Amino acid sequence: MVNDICKMFHITYPIIQGGMGNISNAPLTAAVSEAGGLGTIGCGTMEPEEVEKIIIETKKRTDKPFAVNIAINVTPYTDRLIDLVIKQRVPVVSLSAGNPAPYIPKLQEQGMKVLTIVATVKHAKKAEASGADAIVAEGFEAAGINSNLELTTFTLIPQIVDQVDIPVIAAGGIGDGRGLAAAFMLGASGVQMGTRFIATKEAPFHENYKNKILEATDTSTQIIGRTVGKIRRVLTNEYAHKIKQFEKKGLTAEEFDKLTTEAQHIKGAIDGNFSEGFINGGQISGLIDSIPTVKQLLEEMMQEAQKQLTEVQKKFSSY
Repeated sequence: MVNDICKMFHITYPIIQGGMGNISNAPLTAAVSEAGGLGTIGCGTMEPEEVEKIIIETKKRTDKPFAVNIAINVTPYTDRLIDLVIKQRVPVVSLSAGNPAPYIPKLQEQGMKVLTIVATVKHAKKAEASGADAIVAEGFEAAGINSNLELTTFTLIPQIVDQVDIPVIAAGGIGDGRGLAAAFMLGASGVQMGTRFIATKEAPFHENYKNKILEATDTSTQIIGRTVGKIRRVLTNEYAHKIKQFEKKGLTAEEFDKLTTEAQHIKGAIDGNFSEGFINGGQISGLIDSIPTVKQLLEEMMQEAQKQLTEVQKKFSSY
């Protein structure tokens, strides 16, 4: 399949890996790109030198395009990271959690494509006006940090598609071919996934994390941080329960930040320590029941999406 997203990023399938902050790594990023999608390195709060090591390792593992995600208001190193991706000639940069306008021209002058991640129509229109090449519209079903406006993917995507002229990529609650087909039906040109890639063979995360996803049901994720205006969707575990208890007793935004640093993220996702660390997880977790290779996952998604779209045509052919 070759559509506008595939042509823009020089990929085979219109499937993008979401940035994963400080647990980002070269093996999974390269595996996604090698399989025909667009792998992504999330910078999180990592120092530029650490990000550069991951970029270099990723280049050793694949000669296919990949992206780097910079969360503008999360990292203290935004300007240095912008300089780094230019230095390393990263083909695609995704910008999130802040105003991308000051950075888009500088990146595009170097021939790089720029994705912006948004959660409202207003921000989508601003991103387009700022020159973004494409938009990732992320619904509230997604894992990790979310907009406190809590708009869902099913309602958000068509509203943004109707208001912008650049390609829109759907994110949040997508993990199989049915979700991909649904995104197309809503007007999106592709999808971005995070949680589904956690449960793959190449993902170097703790088995406790992967098993938690496999065991998940439709109600296995929860929102923490709502009381302080900092929305984060995580899989329910002992540490998440502790945070909820602190919230009930009264918690400041600063105290919440100290409880949800990337250090605690690493303890949960990499070390498998659920009493001292959290694990991000989207609502799609309840639908995941296997750990395929990334290649198998993408191929099966495309086949299933094609099947679903064909079935839809059949259903409507009688009208």
